[in-house]
Amino acid sequence: MPAPSYRPTHRWFHRAALLMCLAWLPVLNACTSPPDGVTVVSPFDVKRYAGQWFEIARLDHSFERGLTDVNATYRLQTDGSVAVINRGFNPDKGEWKEVVGRALFTGDSNTASLKVSFFGPFFGGYHVIALDPDYRWAMVIGPSTGYLWILARDKQLPPGVREQLVAQAARLGVNTRELIWVEQRRGDS
Repeated sequence: MPAPSYRPTHRWFHRAALLMCLAWLPVLNACTSPPDGVTVVSPFDVKRYAGQWFEIARLDHSFERGLTDVNATYRLQTDGSVAVINRGFNPDKGEWKEVVGRALFTGDSNTASLKVSFFGPFFGGYHVIALDPDYRWAMVIGPSTGYLWILARDKQLPPGVREQLVAQAARLGVNTRELIWVEQRRGDS
C-alpha cells in the first residue's frame, strides 16, 4: 500500500497566500495613511502645487542624509498621477543625487493625501498638513510623526512662518528639536 501524500494542494497554497496578503493590507495601508489626529489640507489644487519646492527643514532619514540644496519638483501626469523628482547636493562627493518617483492620491484629489513610491510597488504616505493660501510654503508629514518636511517656493522662509510651522508640528507630536535646517546656497539647484 503506498504511503499517504502530505504535499499541500495547490488550492490550499493559494488560500494561504491570499490570507497572507489580506493580513498585510492593514500594515501596508498604514504606510500611506496620515498619523492619527492629523488633518490633511482640503481643498487642495494639485495644479497649483506642481512645480519646484525647496526643502527648508526635514527630519533626518538615510535617503537624504548629508544632502544640501534639496529640492523637489512635482509634475502632474495625464493619468492623474504626479511625477516626483527629488534632488540634493552631496558636498562630500561634489555631485547631485536625484531620484524619480510617482505619487498617487489616496482618495479624492481635492484632499492633499498622497502615496509616493520611489522603489517599485512600495509606497509611503505624503500628506500636506499646512499650506500657504498662495502655495508659497507647505508642511508635509509622512505615515508617522517621524517624517516631516517644510517646503517653500523660495530658498528661505520668513521667520514668523517658520516659527508657526514648527509650533504646529510640535503640537502634532513631532520632535522639532530634531529638525535639520537645510542649507540652500547653490545657484544651480
